[in-house]
Amino acid sequence: MRLRVVSAISDIPADAWDACAAGNDGQPEPFLTHTFLNALEITGCAAAHTGWLPQHLVLEEGDGRIRAVMPAYLKGHSRGEYVFDHGWAEAFERAGGQYYPKLQVAVPFTPVTGRRLLLRNTEDEAARDALISGLHELVKLRHASSAHVTFAHAVECTALAEQGFLQRADRQFHWLNAGYGVYEDFLSALASRKRKALRKERREALANGITIEWLAGADLTEEAWDAFFHFYLDTGARKWGSPYLNRAFFNRIWEQMPENILLVMARREGRYVAGALNFIGAETLYGRYWGCIEHHPGLHFEVCYHQAIDYAIARGLKVVEAGAQGEHKLARGYLPTPTCSAHYIVHPGLRDAVADYLSYERAHVDEDSAILTRLGPFRRSADTPEQD
Repeated sequence: MRLRVVSAISDIPADAWDACAAGNDGQPEPFLTHTFLNALEITGCAAAHTGWLPQHLVLEEGDGRIRAVMPAYLKGHSRGEYVFDHGWAEAFERAGGQYYPKLQVAVPFTPVTGRRLLLRNTEDEAARDALISGLHELVKLRHASSAHVTFAHAVECTALAEQGFLQRADRQFHWLNAGYGVYEDFLSALASRKRKALRKERREALANGITIEWLAGADLTEEAWDAFFHFYLDTGARKWGSPYLNRAFFNRIWEQMPENILLVMARREGRYVAGALNFIGAETLYGRYWGCIEHHPGLHFEVCYHQAIDYAIARGLKVVEAGAQGEHKLARGYLPTPTCSAHYIVHPGLRDAVADYLSYERAHVDEDSAILTRLGPFRRSADTPEQD
């Protein structure tokens, strides 16, 4: 076997990358595809000048056949990751250390759990161990302070922990499809008071003559993309200061992967006033970005959460992942779901301090998630549904 570092995913054959990203499942999730990651690089969103220098690991057989890959980036900041380590960086630099550059194994700007050690055969432990060893070596070669594998599968975090990585726990809020036929079936699983509140919220969100459109595949239009990109820029400027993605990126994914895209757009008086971008996976709908130019009570919840549930039920999808954080999702049927990441830190003093912090943080996350689950909107028993 041979392990090499590649500074552009376009130098890796797309079919070989996607075969590793799919593993034994036959189809990679949209964010791990060569198409998606290449779109980020070729449009300049994930590139050296934005602080995301590609350093992908490629494991090859002696005959050149690609056996495994890992999406990795050398970074000079901690933006666009959604697993926050700014405090670690500040503490280390106050103590005279240099936290950046660091290595990030992730899908840029995308807080979605997925495989990070992309093995053509997911049972190939030798290839997995080779990737992890290669990541250790890459830290040395690039004089990085650390390596961070974020939003990984739990089995990967365990394997990384066995090779010196610290484990970090967090949570998101996901909606799970219990075989519902229509939205009302989902509502019947909720407590009566919660059920009434959601019906009212949905009515009020559309009360001002607002209509909702689902645009996917061939139904996507230039008009809708123009409106959505305007919404995205406005929201990004207010939340992050500088939006991570450019119009060229959205144009490219529209052109190359339209079957994986769903725009939920709200229209009033002949023009779009709000919208949300979703990606469609094999079993999951991934909510990504939202924006609006008019404020209407409850419209954010309608476009981002209720419509996502409607779409998942209609298409038989099992899960809706509506992005990072957000306790407000709980009342809309999205329950706490654990996420994990793994962190390798070179400096022993910083490593020990972070390990102590993560131990405390894991206990807090577990306790908080248990409390939030108990406070969820679902009925407390499997008895006959409550009457409205």
